[in-house]
Amino acid sequence: MEGRGDYIVRATAAGAQIRAFAATTRGVVEEMRQIHNTSPVVSAALGRLLTGGAMIGAMMKGEEDLLTLQVIGDGPVGGMTVTADSHGYVKGYANAPQVILPASAQGKLDVGRAVGSGSLRVIKDMGLKEPYVGQTMLQTGEIAEDLTYYFAISEQVPSSVGLGVLMEGDNTVKQAGGFILQLMPFAEEATVAQLEENLQKFSSVTAVLEEGNSPEQMLEMLLDGLSMQIADTMETRYRCGCSKQRVERAVASIGKKDIEEMIADGKDIEVDCHFCNKKYVFSVEELKRLIV
Repeated sequence: MEGRGDYIVRATAAGAQIRAFAATTRGVVEEMRQIHNTSPVVSAALGRLLTGGAMIGAMMKGEEDLLTLQVIGDGPVGGMTVTADSHGYVKGYANAPQVILPASAQGKLDVGRAVGSGSLRVIKDMGLKEPYVGQTMLQTGEIAEDLTYYFAISEQVPSSVGLGVLMEGDNTVKQAGGFILQLMPFAEEATVAQLEENLQKFSSVTAVLEEGNSPEQMLEMLLDGLSMQIADTMETRYRCGCSKQRVERAVASIGKKDIEEMIADGKDIEVDCHFCNKKYVFSVEELKRLIV
């Protein structure tokens, strides 16, 4: 898989006592950075959420399944939203993409401070009458720990999540990726002990990627001694499926009275897509058609 673009690896270990995912997402995060012109700390925060979203999306089975991750915090970023599907497509945005903050005490991008205190919502739309919604309080605002806590509390699945984004001096994305390890209910104590030992030895996602390792090699380190088996790999990409038709439906849903006020103004209206910043213009004539 060397030289490939962004992709997710799915694997099991210890006779299916562990299920594991790892991803490299540099292209996804860099595309997001270019679309939203994010500052380094927001590139790191939203990049981690995008990477987590892509892997959790890959856990879903249905063709039409859709995942939304919402981080709502009292930090300067305000909040972030990511959506992903089961085919590796992911997109996202931050409420305040240009936040600048000093580095943390460790000299790193201070994602926790940018996000602040608040909550994480996980919405899974699996074609049922009601989507599944899980909500937990943010633990650190650093995203990986927050997703680890979510899995433990909302889904009762003991997990370990690692996410990382490394920026270049010119603020482009140098490395991005992550892993999710989950213990099945029948996991034995020896398996848990081995996994904990491996996690303690593991440096960090970005350090491992920077050394030239692939997601497969990342999992080999994390699942060392646990007879890992790779199930499959899947490409992951930043993709927004917006269209004028979809945006028109959103405009139509705001209600007849508001649309009539826009028509009375006699000017075209411009609607931006949050996820890709594409602009859609609706003329007065088009607005009139929406209230027929």
